[in-house]
This record gives sequence, structure tokens and C-alpha cells, in this order.
Amino acid sequence: MGGLGEHRIIEDDHRIEDYGLIGDTRTAALVAPDGSLDWMCVPRFDGEPVFARLVGGAEGGRFRIGPDHAAVVIGRRYRPATVTLETTWAAGPGRLTLTEGMVAELDGRLLPTTLLVRQLTATGAPVTAGVQFDPRFGPGRRRPRWRRRGDVLVIDWQGTAIAVHTHPPLALEPGRPTHVTVEPGRPVTVATAVGDREPLVHVPAETAWAALLEDEQRWRRWCRAAADMPERDTVLRSLLTLRLLTYAPSGAPVAAPTTSLPEELGGVRNWDYRYAWPRDASIGIGAFLGVGMDREAVQFMAWLLNATRLDRPRLPALLTLYGKRPPAERELLGWPGYARSRPVRLGNGAAHQHQLDGYGWILDAAWLMTRAGRRLYGETWRAMSGFADRVAGMWAEPDAGIWEIRGDGANHVHSKLMAWLALDRALRIAASHRTPQRRRRRWRAARDALGTEIVRFGVDPVRDAYTRSYGSPELDAAVLILPLVGIEARDSPRTRATIEAIRRELGAGGPLLYRYPPGRDGLPGGEGAFLPCSFWLVQALAATGRPDEAADLFAELIRLASPLGLYAEEMEPASHRHLGNYPQALTHATLLQAALALRDATGG
Repeated sequence: MGGLGEHRIIEDDHRIEDYGLIGDTRTAALVAPDGSLDWMCVPRFDGEPVFARLVGGAEGGRFRIGPDHAAVVIGRRYRPATVTLETTWAAGPGRLTLTEGMVAELDGRLLPTTLLVRQLTATGAPVTAGVQFDPRFGPGRRRPRWRRRGDVLVIDWQGTAIAVHTHPPLALEPGRPTHVTVEPGRPVTVATAVGDREPLVHVPAETAWAALLEDEQRWRRWCRAAADMPERDTVLRSLLTLRLLTYAPSGAPVAAPTTSLPEELGGVRNWDYRYAWPRDASIGIGAFLGVGMDREAVQFMAWLLNATRLDRPRLPALLTLYGKRPPAERELLGWPGYARSRPVRLGNGAAHQHQLDGYGWILDAAWLMTRAGRRLYGETWRAMSGFADRVAGMWAEPDAGIWEIRGDGANHVHSKLMAWLALDRALRIAASHRTPQRRRRRWRAARDALGTEIVRFGVDPVRDAYTRSYGSPELDAAVLILPLVGIEARDSPRTRATIEAIRRELGAGGPLLYRYPPGRDGLPGGEGAFLPCSFWLVQALAATGRPDEAADLFAELIRLASPLGLYAEEMEPASHRHLGNYPQALTHATLLQAALALRDATGG
């Protein structure tokens, strides 16, 4: 695997984990510790970027608010039980604090779909601050047309417009730094409203700030609904992150709000994750059910049913936020990429893959809802039955696997285990839902045949451990879900041997694991350790009677979070730099799974 020293990182690149997330459940923004908003798409997560410095370089545009001169960050946090971000700098004798967020709740108010609010306050002494509002649009990074209407800056491209209100009034111009002295007791507020193919709603800065404070109260009430859990603050931050990454109009969970953040600095594993994977939605159902947030679990299931309706019984690997096929994958020429990691991509070619494991995740989520006392509606059970029928008919076919290997398919053991799980969970649900006996017999016969085949071809006889694919000695950390499937007893020698072999042979140091042997995916270069696998290891240890060991591992992983409690997809083992798209919904969902497993293992 290539080390960090092999790639020159441009001087003003912030580490991925240094970014804070703000959002409104429709889109999101990433903000660096210097107050530079370096990524934001409109009007949705998968829309056109208007600030893209993160992967588009200086020509990508940014929106910076912060100290005008050298200053030191002395505090950065989310306000408790909210998604409002605070950054405080020491600037000479004074202190400057940037408080920022986006307004999520729009019901009953004439507010724009996207309303970004950023406020500067000073304490101790006046502080000179700078504001640089430099938006660009789309793959072409186009500069806007702009004009002033009184004290309001209005900019537009064809079909998209932005209004910037400030209090007190500032003479902002796109791309030109503006300086302002922030006096103690006299905050400076900047409200940015976006209209996309709709009327542009103007919101005075003070009105926008009041709306953000109201939103904070709603987030605090939402957090009170979560059950007590180990590491409650960490769990709440993951829940809030998952909620921010759920597209409110449709209920779709976006995998991450970013594209092309690299899995290796300077490498080519740079993918567009601004779409919804049914697998992630299914894991989210289990996580929200586990903490008592049934409404969110039901919302995810409703999205699954709606999004897959045109493809059923086939299950697409990923979909847009409205359940359509993602655009064709393409590379953006001239975009430098994060830390010179190219190419920068839009669209995701994995949308056309056959991924067998997804059926297992979905049917397991349906079973969890059934077990929680929520009987499936007729349409839901018909959809689930159709998925089970499809698995029964095509489980023998090779697939791309959970890791979306680009190339010929293989008989991935994890995929086969999840296909077995799909049939098993369908049979469990059928016990309480009207299902023809002939259909049940077909599912049972397919499950039993698949179970026999997995043990025959998917187990290495030397280590007595499940492998990555039939006939291969390589291991796959995704197989750590084995204790929860039911094909083996949780405490069977083979289950334990599989866990130990993965931990030993895929270990990347400390609590970290590679998902498979590095570099064995047909692409040049290497990648980091895959964080969800480490949380699956916690879950596996807790499920196999080793709760103390699981708790220690969980505590180590919590210490590897970003300063704001966020996680990317991967981590560089030596430096603990976060890698890949960020924040990653799958990592936060598996963190919640691990916390639930610890709670259950310790009787909490």
C-alpha cells in the first residue's frame, strides 16, 4: 500500500477529518477549521456543486468566514444534541466564534429549501474578520452573474439563484474578500438562501438566525427520543449524522454527501457516493429500531419500497434520491481532486452491478421490523416475497459482492451468506404472514441447498474459516457478520476461527482492519483500513460471548473519530488520517450496530 509520504499534498489542503458537517436533510456542506465552506451541492446532495474547493481546487469556489489574520482554533464543537457547529479562534486579545448551520424544518413558514446561516461573535476585544463569498457552478465551475438589490447580493446562473443577506450590511461581491470588524455584543450574521428552478425567497439575516435557533430546539427534542446506550454522546452524534444524511423529501439515505474523496491519497479509488444504497438503508432500519426510533425505521422502509418498485423483484445496487438510475459515471477533466487524487468522478458505475448481498440486508430489516411488533403491510410483504423468490432462483450466480469489485463476478462467500439470510428471514416472516406452502417449501429448499454449498466451497479446510470466495484462501472482513446470520451457531469453532483469522490476517494495526488483502481488487495502488469492518468486529466479539474485549475495541475506535465525532469510510493505519467520502453513513450505522451489540451482550 502506498504511504502518505509518496504523494505531495497541496499546502492548503485540510485533512478530511478536520471538516465539520452542517446540513438540512436535503443537502449538506463541509466546513474547514479556518471557516472555509469547501463543499456544497444544490438543491440536493446529488445536485450541482456551488462550492467545490474540496475536490475542484481554487477554481471550485468556497465561502469563507473567519479571522482576517493568523489565529488559532481554541474550540470546535457541535452544540449539544444539535447539528449547529461552533468554531472559536484566539485572535490577539479577542476571541472570535463562528456559529453556523442550515435550517431543516420548513413547515408553516415561507423559507427557501436551502437556508444557510453563519454568525460571527466576538468576546474580549474587537476582532477583524474576513468574508469571501466565491461560488462557482457545476462541472464547469462557472462564475455567476451578480447584482445588488439594496443591501442584498443576488447571484444567478440559469435556473439557480442565491440571495445573501447580511446584518449589519456588508458590501459583498463574489470572489472579492470583504473585511469587517466584529465588536463584542454586536454579531455579524450572513444568511444565504438558494432557489433552484423556483422563486428565490429573500430572508433577512436576523430572521434566518431566529429560524436556526428554532431548529436547534427541534433537534434537541428529536434526540430525547433515543434510548440510552453505551457511549451516549457518540451514539447521538452518529444518529444525528445519519438523520442529516437522509434526504427528507423521499426518505433516501445518502451514502455520503461528497464525491471523489480518495481511499488512498493520490490514488484512483475516488467514487461518487451521493446516492442511496438499499443495503445502507436496511442497516439504518436496524440501527434506528434498536434505539427506539421506529418512525425513522419506517421511513427508510417506505423509501425502499417506493424506490425499488420499477425494478422489483430485481434489487438495484444503488439509486438516486428519488429511486431512479444514477447518471453514467464520468470523469471531470481539469479538476485537481483532493490532495491531487484523480480522477474526480460524477455518477457511479456500480449502479449496473449485480450485488446478491443486498437482498439479505433488506429481508433482515423486514424481519427486525416484524420482530419489533410491526406487522408488514400487504404491499411490503409482497415486495419482500418477490425478493426472496428472486434469491431462490438465482443464488448460484456470481456477483460483484459488497465491495463492488469492477470486473468479472465471483462466488463471494459474504454474498452467499446474505442470500442464505434472505431466505431464512423470509421463512421467519412467513410464519406470521399469509404465504402459500409451495412458496415456503421453495425458499426452504433453496436455503438448505445454499447452506450446504457455502460450507462445501466457502470454507478453507486448513483454517476451518470462511473465505472471501469459493476456492480462494483469501479472507473478507465482511464475513464478520457470520455470528448474526444463523447458518452457524454463534459459538461454533468455525465461527470463532473465522473471526480470529480475519483479525489476524486482515489486521491493519490496533482496532483497524482491511476489508480484503490490500490491492486485491484489480485497481492500481492500495487503500486504507475499512472502518465499518472494525465495528463489525466489535459486533462479532459481543455476539460470541466476548463483551469485555468488544468494549475495549469499541473504545479504541471511538478515540479514532474526527475531532467532531465524525467518520469517513477508511483510515490510513499509520497516521490515522481519515480517507474516502465523508462523513460515511455506513460507518456511522455500523457504529450504532456495535453499540447495540454491546448493550445486548451486557444486559443494558
